[in-house]
Amino acid sequence: MHTNIIGKNASVSVIIPTLNAGPSFAQLLRLLKEQTVQPYELIIIDSCSDDATVRLAEAAGAKVITVQRTDFDHGGTRNLAADSASGDILMFMTQDVFPVNDRLIEELIKPFVEDSANDGIVYSYARQIAAADGNILEQLARENNYPAESNVQCYEDIERLGIKTFFCSNACSAIRRDVFQQMGGFHSPVIFNEDMFMAARCILGGMKIAYCAEAQVYHTHNYTIKQQFKRFFDNGVSMRCNSWILPYASTTKAGSKLVAKQIKGLREARQLRFFPKLVIESAAKLIGYKLGMNYYRLPKKLCRRMSMHRLIWDQIEQGNLHVNTHVTTNDHTQSRST
Repeated sequence: MHTNIIGKNASVSVIIPTLNAGPSFAQLLRLLKEQTVQPYELIIIDSCSDDATVRLAEAAGAKVITVQRTDFDHGGTRNLAADSASGDILMFMTQDVFPVNDRLIEELIKPFVEDSANDGIVYSYARQIAAADGNILEQLARENNYPAESNVQCYEDIERLGIKTFFCSNACSAIRRDVFQQMGGFHSPVIFNEDMFMAARCILGGMKIAYCAEAQVYHTHNYTIKQQFKRFFDNGVSMRCNSWILPYASTTKAGSKLVAKQIKGLREARQLRFFPKLVIESAAKLIGYKLGMNYYRLPKKLCRRMSMHRLIWDQIEQGNLHVNTHVTTNDHTQSRST
């Protein structure tokens, strides 16, 4: 088990993949500079943006790495940025999250400091709150996935939570760099769920994941029905390509629980006019996921059309995304691995 040997003065490398981040990116960069714990370094890995993203990053003193859009994948691109980082802790963010206050980094890395009682915690993630422009379904989904109470996720939770034990989000997360290197970085290439797969590997290896409700960011996606379908199609593809995790996916009904909570929330808010959209959206998610799980039976051109990440399909078709190997675990977890 890992002990918390990182001191209060731990250095934090903030890593953000970008693509045409837009003018609001300046706000994110400014908010990071106003944190009580300052980033030791800021690394922007950009997929050939054709707006002001790179200029804004350089003006903020960030190290900028450029990758071709055709070479992007959620795991490998972050690994490339992490290779150039030198902080004790790697903090991953996306370009569309914004700290709620100046204590985001301080709260996110708190489980790692040496005076913490949380031995074994190696990976943490922040609470995501829908901004004011988020529709009610988005707000209810965020409240369900990111509650107000912090918790620690470990191997013993698998029986009760199933795959939810591995829930984690790189929209805003932090991981000890020594553990990240020990794990060989994120799976790569990967179309989706690089954060969940890393969390699963850590937990199956006897380590722990912390959900830090006090570390808060605004993060909102008012996805259309079509976008939800595409997103869950990619989720299904990702799960099929990582069949080692599938035994854990059958022990929970997270999707149906979310829908039940959204129905309850709509009733309490007297917003039943959103009920038809919830029904259609839920169906789109389920159908998208099921099709993604069976993508190998579908025409390749159709798969590209149904995906949010068309450029990665050359690698999928070559079999590069398949990770079917045994996952290294501690002795007490051997019986659950595949």
